Amino acid sequence: MTDCFGLCRLFEREHSSGKMGNDLPKPNENYVVVPTGDNMIRRTPNTTGMGPLNLEWINYCFVKNGQKHRTDKYYCMYDRNPTLVVRRGFPVCFYLKFDREFDMANDSVSFMFKLAETGDANFGNNTMAAVPLKDNPSNGNGHWSAYVMSTDDVDPNVVSVRITPPNNCIVGQWIFDIDTRTGQEAALFSAKGNPIYILFNPWCPTDEVYIKDEELRDEYVLSEEGLMWRGSHSRQKEVMWKYGQFQKNMLESSFLLLLKIRRLALIHCSDPIKVSRSLSAAVNAPDELGVVQGNWTEDFSGGTAPINWLGSVDILNQFIKTKKPVKYGQCWVYAGVLTTVCRAIGIPCRPVTAYCAAHDTQNSLTIDYLVDDEGKIIEELQTDSIWNYHVWNEVWMARPDLNILDRSWQVIDATPQELSEGQFKCGPASVTAVKNGDIRAPYDTAFVYSEVNADKVYWRYYGISQPMKLLRKDTEAIGKLICTKAVGKWEQENITDNYKYPEKSTEERITMHKALKQNNSIFSRYYLNEDFNEIKFDFELVDDIIVGENFRVAVRITNKGHKDYTVNVILRVDTVDYTGKNGSLVTKVEQQKVVLHDPGSNVEFVQTALTYFDYGNDVKSQNVFNISCLASVVDTDYEYFGQDDFRVRKPDIEFEMHDKPAMSREVRATVKFRNPLPLSLKDGKFLIAGSSLPKTLEIKVGKVSAKKTTSVSFKFTPQFTGKQVISAKFTSKQLQDVDGYLQFMV
Repeated sequence: MTDCFGLCRLFEREHSSGKMGNDLPKPNENYVVVPTGDNMIRRTPNTTGMGPLNLEWINYCFVKNGQKHRTDKYYCMYDRNPTLVVRRGFPVCFYLKFDREFDMANDSVSFMFKLAETGDANFGNNTMAAVPLKDNPSNGNGHWSAYVMSTDDVDPNVVSVRITPPNNCIVGQWIFDIDTRTGQEAALFSAKGNPIYILFNPWCPTDEVYIKDEELRDEYVLSEEGLMWRGSHSRQKEVMWKYGQFQKNMLESSFLLLLKIRRLALIHCSDPIKVSRSLSAAVNAPDELGVVQGNWTEDFSGGTAPINWLGSVDILNQFIKTKKPVKYGQCWVYAGVLTTVCRAIGIPCRPVTAYCAAHDTQNSLTIDYLVDDEGKIIEELQTDSIWNYHVWNEVWMARPDLNILDRSWQVIDATPQELSEGQFKCGPASVTAVKNGDIRAPYDTAFVYSEVNADKVYWRYYGISQPMKLLRKDTEAIGKLICTKAVGKWEQENITDNYKYPEKSTEERITMHKALKQNNSIFSRYYLNEDFNEIKFDFELVDDIIVGENFRVAVRITNKGHKDYTVNVILRVDTVDYTGKNGSLVTKVEQQKVVLHDPGSNVEFVQTALTYFDYGNDVKSQNVFNISCLASVVDTDYEYFGQDDFRVRKPDIEFEMHDKPAMSREVRATVKFRNPLPLSLKDGKFLIAGSSLPKTLEIKVGKVSAKKTTSVSFKFTPQFTGKQVISAKFTSKQLQDVDGYLQFMV
């Protein structure tokens, strides 16, 4: 393992065998000339021939430092007026040109670092540091260090130095002065016009966000594109998202969120726990007018529909420009922006999708549904909910506040759902604590535990003055699948086992009871001592239906008893948004079935078939339906209620590349898709984005006839080599959320 001290030695070995002349600044290279006047303050007049060193220029070594610190892709590193970006705990290379040769025995040089954001910097709160230049390196653990690498054989007035920020350095923008002394004489030179960004360092073994595996660092820190999933657990929808953390304004906006919007105290900006918790609040709008304004209706006038965003860059740029929350977002939009911000400042981060995610408002660890005599959930009495899916984030770090020094994943969530310490923020909650049912562990672990582990309970409601009847509990309905993008692959990784033990296993029930005993809710303690009835009706849903096609919904009723039964069934199909809120009724079927007990004839079906003209006008933008069944057995007091979700999928967008991609060469490409509906689409347009495109392209196509294919051509110019991705969306008045992406090598 290469520690921070070892990296200093690596720098040293690189230059010990050769001359530094080739590394000196040349015309048009990135280095800084330190002028006289306001930027140079002479403390004592130089009356001797051996006065203090005068600094002529500083070479920031943008290329070398960018490669060593994995920061060379940041836009500000190669901008016309570049700003150096480095990671804490690692040595930073500088060349200093003095007006004479540096003499270690007689000359003293010190660097005075100060956080640019603070007006009252001091040594006590680590917002200021005095760093003397020495002849030996130190490891950068807990304190700053600076040492002389060598002097140049060609120009002895040039000195190579290495400055190492501590591994627990406050992240942010730092400025510095250089103090030189010889005897009683001194001079001060300012480099405040050229600040340095210092980030968290997943490559440094002593940083709390360190990841040992290089492949994981590439995925969770350096990757600018990724995948999230939406839809439903049975009909998942893959969504490509452009994080773009290295693009113009992304680093600056990330620190703006941390220091201006959320106003986290500078002294806490060294702690990834407090930083990630603060960012989960800064990305949403309700508290302090953060980045994204949520909207869970079907009316997105005055803004962009959440399904039409392709990535974070356009959102953050709009926020910086207008200084107002960007309209509109839903959970995956919050997760995408939060991933960008965390990766930009060096915290490993990934979005995670949980299907059938609970929203437990009563903190009872149960999700309670009240059903009327029509088999409909009574929305006005509903406080709990189950989202078809919910996307949050995981960040990688140690948890010394939990006495956990081993790094692991922690949940943070920017979607404004519940208040935490008076603000809409969530986490970091240890995934390990969630799995073990340690719901009292900070932060918001009980809420996250309920999202993936709560039990779903159905109650028959007979009226305000009548007692409710317990119909059924479902211990497998919540957290059916938890997934994220696989490392190094454009496919899904199932991480459900990270959050919970297998359903109905002994460990899972023990963990639930452990959590319930820690819970103070009277609802959960009542539930803990309650005996539930169990019965299962099976829904049959046809797979892989594209919107526009007909589909069938059926409930299979199986008699496992020893006599015939008569069953009354109400089968409903309602539209539903992904937060679990029902919309309009699509169809309702009421039937009475006699279910025989003889083997071979003990199965009956209640079913309905729907055409596009049955559901097209009512379908929500994300094409999700709620299928529910209320059944009662005649001559008994038994009733059953069950529900499931069903999604018809959208068609795919196809890509065609007409040229072989090469850096700095224009590439021609085409996107197309086929209208699957039995009617024309109006006001159609494509949205295209990728790291090779400076901004999102919007190409209008107008009308697209029924069952016809439409296509558009575009051009782009890759700026980097390696694997890249381009994504596209198609949207119209009648059909939205059609998307696709293409991977290619440059």
